[in-house]
Parts: sequence; C-alpha cells; structure tokens
Amino acid sequence: MTDTSRIGPPPPFDPELVPALESLAQVMPPAILPEMLPGLRDFMTSGGATDDDIRRGGAVEFEERQVPGPARAPDISLLICRRAASTGPRPAVYFTHGGGMVLGDNRNLIGEMLDWVQHLGIVLVSVEYRLAPEHPFPAGLEDVYAGFRWTMAHADDLGVDPRRVVVSGPSAGGGLTAAMSLLARDLDGPVAAGQLLVCPMLDDRNDSVSARQMTGLGAWDRTSNNTGWTALLGEQRGGPEVSAYAAPARAEDLSGLPPLFIDVGSAETFRDEVVAYATRYWQAGGVAELHVWPGGFHGFDALAPEAELSRRARAARVDWLRRTLRL
Repeated sequence: MTDTSRIGPPPPFDPELVPALESLAQVMPPAILPEMLPGLRDFMTSGGATDDDIRRGGAVEFEERQVPGPARAPDISLLICRRAASTGPRPAVYFTHGGGMVLGDNRNLIGEMLDWVQHLGIVLVSVEYRLAPEHPFPAGLEDVYAGFRWTMAHADDLGVDPRRVVVSGPSAGGGLTAAMSLLARDLDGPVAAGQLLVCPMLDDRNDSVSARQMTGLGAWDRTSNNTGWTALLGEQRGGPEVSAYAAPARAEDLSGLPPLFIDVGSAETFRDEVVAYATRYWQAGGVAELHVWPGGFHGFDALAPEAELSRRARAARVDWLRRTLRL
C-alpha cells in the first residue's frame, strides 16, 4: 500500500491548459461513476470524426472494412486512412482508441493521426473493439489483436510495408496496445516496428502516489480509473489473479518487446505507472523513450492542441515516428 502520509500536494497544471480543463469538466468531470457511462458514450459518439473531417478537404482517402474477429466473436470494423493518391508500400500506424475501456470508437480523437496521414504519408488503421462492462476482458484485447494480425497479413492489399508498422494508442488504447505487444511476443505473432503509447492505462491496482495525489482533479482521476478497471475485470480488479494481458504493469518480463515511445503528464493519475513501466523496459534491456510533460493533465494535447506544451508533445511523437519508420 502507498504511504499516504508521504504524499505531497498535486503538481500544478500548466496555466495555458487550465481553460481547456475547465471546459472539459462541464461535460466530463474528473470522477466518472458507472451510471454516467450511457451519457458519456453519447457524448463521445457525437464528437467522433465525420467523413468530411477525415477527408481533410480531399487530402485523405478512407475506407471502412469489416474483417474477421476472434473465434466465435463478431467481425471487427477497421477505419483505414491514407494520403490521397499515395502509392505503396507505405509505413503504417495501427491505432487503438482510448476511453477507459468503456467509451469511444475508432473515429474518436484521431485528429493527430490524420495529421500523420496527411503530412507524413503513413497509412492509418484504426480498430474498433468491444467495450466493457458489456464485454469484459479479454474481449477488447482479442479484437485488437485480431485486427492487428489481419492488418499485417493483408499489408500488400493495404499498400503497407509490414516491416514499418507502429502500434499506438492513448489511455486505454495505450494499455491495450501494450497488452497486445505482450501477447504477440508470447504467441510468436506479428512483430511491430515500435510502440507509441500516449498516457497509457497500465495498472489496475490504482494505488500509486500520482493516482492518490490527483484524486478529484484533472481528467480521469482515481475514481474514474476504478470505474474503468472494474468494468473490465469485475471483482478481480486489484487482486492477485489479474493477467498481464489485462494490466501490462503486471507483466513479470518486459524483454523482447518492440522499441517504445511512452509519454504522460506530470499532473495526472497515470504518471507513476508510466514512469515505472519505462524503467522496467530499460531494466529488461529494451529501448524506450520516456517523456513526462510538466503540468500536463490526462489527454491534454487532444483537448488543447494549440497550447505550447501540446505542440512540444506532438512534435516529440512525430520525431520518434520519423526515426522509427525511416521517414
């Protein structure tokens, strides 16, 4: 257990981000309870990218494909975006959306990835997965892995270079991406060129200093985190039997995984579990690049993309993508 007597005050938010955080609190408070999920799902759906948003005035072409899901499960929807008139094979990002395991779809918060499509020429494959609590673990992970396997197996058809595919996701999508990388390693599945994890949701125990420090503050606080993990794991949440494929922070062995980019804000619930995950990556002999953005709350750059801190965070990701995908 964390010694609460030794926890200091919460780190301050970056002043430029505070107006965006105040606006967010009007529709999505820091502490999300299970009974709030139906309304938040409607809000997330209404805020997803429209066809015109995706097209970017004709700069981006897209298609939606239904591909086979896991055994005895429904098909999976993949949103596939590429720069107009681009020719393959191109590098790709296989993207898993955020939403605390309980919210969102494959059109949510893809603006940054569409920038990569338009300006870097990558192919974006955004996967839809089943949400908890209706579909608890391992349904979402199985969907994400099935979609990744299909993408890699059909790389030629998609105009993708299978040697230059990065797997990526924010928040819950980052946790699912990390879990999928563990699963692919253990099953001798497809190998990604790298993992790009943005403020990932990694640890169901939810007992770090940062989780306690930020209770009731920012975005997706400790109460929200309990809501998400309980929806996914039920009564097992926080107990000794939780699989590393559900909560990657539980993994005993982080060796043999793709190069990692991982970032987080200093003023958010996930700060300490992200730093610990990067540290254990290095201890296992892996390659990892860690950024802790001072004063950043959970998902800050998606909500305030024009802020200076957001620009720095997004530039660091682009720099890593250029190096990793040889752009």
